[in-house]
Amino acid sequence: MLRSLLRRPADPESDPRPPAAPRTGRWARFGALPPVMKLLISTQLAFNVGFYMVLPYLATHLAEDLGLAAAAVGLVLGLRTFSQQGLFVVGGALTDRYGAKPVVLVGCALRVIGFILLGAAGTLPAVIGGALLTGFAAALFSPAVESSLAREAGVRERAGEGPARTEVFAMFAVAGQVGTVTGPLVGTALLLVDFRSACLVAAFGFVLVGIAHWRWLPLRTADQAGHPILAGWGDVLGNRRFMIFAAGYSGWLLTYNQLYLALPAELERIDRTAALGFLFMMMSVLVITLQLRVTGWSRRLGVGRAVVLGFCLMAASFVVVAVARLLPDLPGWWALAPAVTMVLLLTFGEMFAVPVAQDLVPRLAGERRLGAHFGVLASFGGLMVLIGSTGVGALLDPAFPPAVPFLVLAAVPLAGAVVLGLLARRGGLVPAPATA
Repeated sequence: MLRSLLRRPADPESDPRPPAAPRTGRWARFGALPPVMKLLISTQLAFNVGFYMVLPYLATHLAEDLGLAAAAVGLVLGLRTFSQQGLFVVGGALTDRYGAKPVVLVGCALRVIGFILLGAAGTLPAVIGGALLTGFAAALFSPAVESSLAREAGVRERAGEGPARTEVFAMFAVAGQVGTVTGPLVGTALLLVDFRSACLVAAFGFVLVGIAHWRWLPLRTADQAGHPILAGWGDVLGNRRFMIFAAGYSGWLLTYNQLYLALPAELERIDRTAALGFLFMMMSVLVITLQLRVTGWSRRLGVGRAVVLGFCLMAASFVVVAVARLLPDLPGWWALAPAVTMVLLLTFGEMFAVPVAQDLVPRLAGERRLGAHFGVLASFGGLMVLIGSTGVGALLDPAFPPAVPFLVLAAVPLAGAVVLGLLARRGGLVPAPATA
């Protein structure tokens, strides 16, 4: 069945592949982008630096410095995640209604306040307030930035004046990974002083991000200025092709989050938890060095085949660990081989599928109400993580056979590959006509 899903469609119009980009230097192409697109891509780097300076150390700060119980720490982290992923739909709709610039500026202001509050908080209510503000800030500025980048890159691509939008989103992913690597290093250095210092520096960083957007992000006319916010959600929910796509794609975020749940469980099983940092670094280096090249391969494969291949690689990453758990453990450091293979396959699957899928969002949206579409897509993923991670956590209990959780996890991206592959085969990934 997967072979048929990966087969090139007979009708060339059902395989909307843009022409291959000229073979110039990839970073030279970034330098050739217009200033607003450079700003939006660099914003992802800055956002991740600020985020990873603080959030990886929040649980330790709450437990050790403030003495909160484990249940309270879990509540804070859960509320922060929900206020971000669960409210992307709000940020996206506000972007369509009022434009990206004011939404980004409000998001930056809320994150500044949230980080300051997290650093100064000494009680659980204050910590919850800071966590909610930092999460909701991302729910505002992330869909605003993504939809703005999609719109700017789409206009340039259609005019033949810039790289393909998939390549722009690949640059966006690379910038995010650079921030993911840099943030913890800065945060670790600042923690030599204290957690409050890390929060204050991160807050100052978002002040600079806000100033940059106030100065250089154009004040575009809102996509749906004057229209009720609920009308945007109605358009998205009524877009049948997009909703099927979102349902199939939503498993990606659950799959990616297993780097924080299933992977540590596997390393703990083989008594190699110290390798977690190395595996995260390996993943970041792969994305930074190979994402643009892999995106070029994806574009040559075609939209449907690239997304299906990416999801199949994600599924294979969990199958490898499931099989390894049925066999005797390998000796010494060889016991790490299944976990390393899992991270490799998961990373390459993400690199094949995600930039192509991000480019599909505005195409399926007909290049309108992009904020609402990106917001709904992100919230779909957040809902999948909320439901799926709870189930996966239960399956990782020693009471269940050790291979079961990884076989269940493999079924998630495999189901996504089937849904997205069938959608592509039936022409469901053909771009909708752009509308005013």
